[in-house]
Amino acid sequence: MDKRLKTEKLTLGTCYYPEHWPEELWADDIRRMLDNGITVIRIAEFAWNKFEPEEGVFDFTFFDHFLDVAEKTDIKVIFCTPTATPPAWLTEKYPETLNAFRDGTLMRHGLRRHYNYNSEILKTKTAELVDRMAEHYASRKCIIGWQIDNEFNCEANEYYSEADHCAFREYVKNKYGSLDRLNEAWGTVFWNQTYTDWQQVFLPRTTPNNVVNPHQLLEAKAFWSYSTRNYCKLQSDILRKYLPEDVFITHNGFFGHVDSHEMTQESLDFMMYDSYPNFAYVLDFNSKNPMKDRAWSWNLCHIRSISPIFGVMEQQSGPNGAYNGGIGAASPKPGQLRLWTMQSIAHGADYISYFRWRTSWIGTEIYWHGILDQNNRDNRRLKEVSELSKELPRLQQIVGKDYEAEVAIAFDYLNDWDSESDGWHGPVGRKSQDSWFDAMQKAHVPCDFLYFTDECSSDMLSRYKLIVYPDAAIVTERTSLMLHEYVSNGGTLVIGPLTGYKDQYGRVPMTAAPGLLADIAGGTVDDFTFVSRYDENPKVVISGKELEAPLFNEMLKPDSAEIAGTYCGAWYEGQPAVLFNRFGKGTCWTYGSAFSEEAVLELLSKEGISSPAEGIVSVPESVEVAVRGRAMFLMNYLESAAKVSFSVPKKDILSGDIISGEAEIPGFGVMVLDLD
Repeated sequence: MDKRLKTEKLTLGTCYYPEHWPEELWADDIRRMLDNGITVIRIAEFAWNKFEPEEGVFDFTFFDHFLDVAEKTDIKVIFCTPTATPPAWLTEKYPETLNAFRDGTLMRHGLRRHYNYNSEILKTKTAELVDRMAEHYASRKCIIGWQIDNEFNCEANEYYSEADHCAFREYVKNKYGSLDRLNEAWGTVFWNQTYTDWQQVFLPRTTPNNVVNPHQLLEAKAFWSYSTRNYCKLQSDILRKYLPEDVFITHNGFFGHVDSHEMTQESLDFMMYDSYPNFAYVLDFNSKNPMKDRAWSWNLCHIRSISPIFGVMEQQSGPNGAYNGGIGAASPKPGQLRLWTMQSIAHGADYISYFRWRTSWIGTEIYWHGILDQNNRDNRRLKEVSELSKELPRLQQIVGKDYEAEVAIAFDYLNDWDSESDGWHGPVGRKSQDSWFDAMQKAHVPCDFLYFTDECSSDMLSRYKLIVYPDAAIVTERTSLMLHEYVSNGGTLVIGPLTGYKDQYGRVPMTAAPGLLADIAGGTVDDFTFVSRYDENPKVVISGKELEAPLFNEMLKPDSAEIAGTYCGAWYEGQPAVLFNRFGKGTCWTYGSAFSEEAVLELLSKEGISSPAEGIVSVPESVEVAVRGRAMFLMNYLESAAKVSFSVPKKDILSGDIISGEAEIPGFGVMVLDLD
């Protein structure tokens, strides 16, 4: 089912923490928000103690009073279940609720997300709390939606408490039914790991060099996802007993070891994302790339694959920083806050909520800035939000409209999880993914992300002219059947190195890669090698062009396929590097090397994939092109102006001007062209 945010207009919000501030500030804060175009606030996600200060003692006075203040205004509220931070009274009395490291050492109270999902006492206490909150607040007219918890699996995405080991044992019992089937799936005959009693089965534990059975680890990640989803559904089921139909349920974030697509289908009305584009520089201090924040469009593509129209619960509004976390990033430059908001809108967000209204004066996030600083003065960031709020009504035509793309990059959770710990699959897959996204960004070719989930169907695949599956070490039978149908019916598929060399358990069967996709590919892998530092500079030659052949190269053996490219500059000189095969009404490209940007551009050219801006406007690499409905966003990620050249006159929806000939997009500026 297509889960999406349903709203009548583009809406701005902010995250607010009344428990952090004197009551005397509340009314003035809300007034200032409304005066500056902010009409929604999110509250309460870390406030368990405010509702249950002692075990079994519930007190709703604090937030009742705050909502009374809010209801005297036009501000709307997204209320949260505060389960991201179980209180000290709970974790001290019931230490079994705490998460643990792989060696069994308990994580302790003092940060957040310190709990495990499988503690029976935690689930009981969670159910009691959510039930009491939902019953008490369901009738509040100012509450338009509920957020469950906060950023599942953010601080920790592996769980090794005793409760988790016990729950894992039951999980694999139900999945496999017998130890014989489990032993076969996990390949336990290797290194004498065979289990003869269920009590011997655990999640991965500390071993020499901390190396564990890869099939067991892959299973553990599926289990952690299952546990996270169940904890979300526990709360969602309770909320739905009380909430009116027009009050939505959502969650924010996209983190490791949780199938967010499945969680949304089971429990949510749509997904929200927390977008911090400047965080890209925190992760790579030495980067010389002045446009790394543009890479956040990659993450927005992920969220859009879950909910085509979504919300951003936390949009970066100030500099990043954590007191003791080794994190620090520059403040958004003038114009970047607006640019990043437009980035989210261009990719499908109809609700954008800034983190946070005012920067905290206490705790770990005193440097994780919001719109206002602790001094509470009006500043340039607030002015930028205010001015932006006046522009949004001009974009009314895109509300509810989908992002437009004819290319999809395909993913699935098994490959995501497998690549984390596989020293071959991980680096090769990441290189290929990055090359595809970066090349399409620079070529101004919009793309969707397509996750092969249980909800995915052949109809979903048929929307795309080209599907790229660049990181497909594991190919399941279900995915294979969908791809066979897609190509047979006229689609074009592109696959890369290491495709199909594993099965669903991460084992390597006695079949030549690409395994289940070999007939679509029209050939198999004959030989392979990593590119050694001592090797010369190998190249892939296509149509006389020499292209970089980085990291990992497969020598291919054609069957029905044509040889479309060969290697040069290595010991495998002249060996097939690229195959092109006709299958049914469609075609398949098999690329033996890790993809480079230049290889991606060559394949796009051969398939006639061009930018939607072609024939309308010529733009430089610094400008991202995105299309929603009949509006084309041109977003400049550089501080300097970008020169553009129009082939036909177009109206800029934001300014109302008709633009023709040569023009400039200011530094960090945005144009939105009307395509009608």
